[in-house]
Amino acid sequence: MPLKRTHTLLLDDTACYAALLARDSRFDGRFFCGVSSTGIYCRPICRVKPPKEENCSFFISAAAAEAAGYRPCLRCRPELAPGLAPMDSVTRLARIATLIMEEDLLADCSIPDLAAMLGITDRHLRRVFAAEYGVSPVQYLRTRRLLLAKNLLTDTRLRVTDVAMTAGFGSIRRFNDLFKKRYRLTPGNFRNNDNSSAKDIDGITLSLEYRPPYAWNELLSFFADRAIPGVESVVQDTYRRTASVKKGETVHSGWISVSLGPRHNALSVTVAPTLLPVLPQVLARTRHLFDLDCSPSNVHEKLVTMNLIAPDMCVPGIRLPGCFDPFEISVRAVLGQQVTVKAARTLATRFAQVLGRKIETPFAELAFAFPLPNEILALKAPIEDHLGPLGITAARARSIYALAEALTTSSITLSPHADPGREMVKLHELPGFGPWTVNYIAMRALAWPDVFPHTDYGLKMALSGMSSEEMQTLAQTWSPWRSYATITLWNFLKKVPKDQKRS
Repeated sequence: MPLKRTHTLLLDDTACYAALLARDSRFDGRFFCGVSSTGIYCRPICRVKPPKEENCSFFISAAAAEAAGYRPCLRCRPELAPGLAPMDSVTRLARIATLIMEEDLLADCSIPDLAAMLGITDRHLRRVFAAEYGVSPVQYLRTRRLLLAKNLLTDTRLRVTDVAMTAGFGSIRRFNDLFKKRYRLTPGNFRNNDNSSAKDIDGITLSLEYRPPYAWNELLSFFADRAIPGVESVVQDTYRRTASVKKGETVHSGWISVSLGPRHNALSVTVAPTLLPVLPQVLARTRHLFDLDCSPSNVHEKLVTMNLIAPDMCVPGIRLPGCFDPFEISVRAVLGQQVTVKAARTLATRFAQVLGRKIETPFAELAFAFPLPNEILALKAPIEDHLGPLGITAARARSIYALAEALTTSSITLSPHADPGREMVKLHELPGFGPWTVNYIAMRALAWPDVFPHTDYGLKMALSGMSSEEMQTLAQTWSPWRSYATITLWNFLKKVPKDQKRS
């Protein structure tokens, strides 16, 4: 009996089917196809034989497909589909809610708590989800938990109990029952026999997919230039870092390692076993750090005119470097005020080595974690006595302390799901936070794609010969991707010899 959609969404079935036949990766994650003859739903890039058009139903989310009765394809694995960057103001509220959900799967709060966090009623949140995803918030959350569990069952050798707990299920019985009801299989049926000898003692490895192209070398070079020794490293095309994630009153510390994966259009992410209790947060932060939800074709289409400034300036697949720890990147921004990248890196290294916590890792170059905001607040006043010997001026020391206080009290929220306009205003009110610092934090901590810090020395060098007004006028043509344009100009400045820079 054909399965029916429980909610009709504004999807063009003809266009979706054409994209399905083309297996165009640009549509990956934008819709899912349910096939009535099999009861399975797939991503548009699935390599199985295309179904007949009359057997296809199209859904805006995996949760909507599952709510209609479809099971996830075991071949294309819908849980690996990239997400969508929150750009459309009409849908931004729903996107913010899903980002919060996916960060910790609401392990410590409920759907009403989520609604309160967003400043709306529970009823309005349900309306938003119905309009955007065709399901309720509970159905969406349940699907995210199930898909993470399926990913862990398929790619790791974690015990089923650990999988259930990591994916946010408080009950093993509930976990098993939901798997059987939704997927008509037991959790054990998802085990990959090819990995029967694999071990997770040294790390848990998962794949995170992206939309190609992906300018990996440019992104890795950006990280390498700014890596804080002892906290971060870039070695043999692999990015590694220490990590501290607070959950409740407990701080979980460990490390992550990220490289291009063997799976096509995916990064391979290995996470220390000590971070398993906060794995959803670690994966969400890693997606943000590497800008995996970007739609590169949209960005390149707008920025390709940059090649009129210099040939091949605009690299297809450019990504906006995010951050793993918003306090860390914000401290880096404060220390980087009116100094070179190298000087800021030196100060950040002293800050981390003296005030950070030593942790054990299997990598000689990683030895300590960057301090958390509450650890800075725990230092005896005045803060200048602690940071002054590190070469940090009294004004910047007070700026860092004010930031730590704001983050600890939650008066400022620095994450991709925060409202960038509101948080940037709050940052401006902190002592010592000028336009450049606020813009840099907005780019990297808030993931805001439309920032252009026109006072930046590097941008002035890359666009030498232009007045400030001319720079801003030109940058306006790159909106809403001016943050990507900024990264493009910084990258261009690095690779062009000084005597060949634009004059």
